[in-house]
Amino acid sequence: MATRKITAGRLATTAAGLLLATATLTLASRQRRLEEARLQMRHLELEELASRRKALEHQQRMHWELLSKAIDDPSLAAVIDTYDKSIPAEKRRQFFYANAWYVNLYHLYRMGILDLDGLFGRLREIFQSPVLREYWEASRGQRATLEPSSDEAKIGRMVDALIKDLDEADTDEWWVVGNPPPM
Repeated sequence: MATRKITAGRLATTAAGLLLATATLTLASRQRRLEEARLQMRHLELEELASRRKALEHQQRMHWELLSKAIDDPSLAAVIDTYDKSIPAEKRRQFFYANAWYVNLYHLYRMGILDLDGLFGRLREIFQSPVLREYWEASRGQRATLEPSSDEAKIGRMVDALIKDLDEADTDEWWVVGNPPPM
């Protein structure tokens, strides 16, 4: 009888050990599959990011090509010219070029090449130009059509505030004026 109890106890201990080993292997297998799934998901996210960047790069190139044609050929510029017709043609061509500079910085920000501080610093620099400021004022109506919650509209409001800060600054050291707002 005592032998049966000892044998039964050993069998129970062995069974419990096997059950624990099986559970441990199953848990390790599940964790490995979860980690593989996480890695696959990260890989897909990186592929999507690369695809988005490639699309943005293409869009930037396309924007520049279209604007270049408009700058070079007034008959093509008429297609996209929404500026006040009292503005001389040469000034409107400068506005197209100013738009190319602004959009270039916007795309650099969207692609993650510039962070918000970097974008703000570059905008602070280019808006030292009187032509850029004239362009900005002349394109106010175009910006008014943007979805207010869009990144482009938020950056537009940031530029508006920056120009106001630059105009009101008590210093000639424009490179220290203003701070980018949190986005």
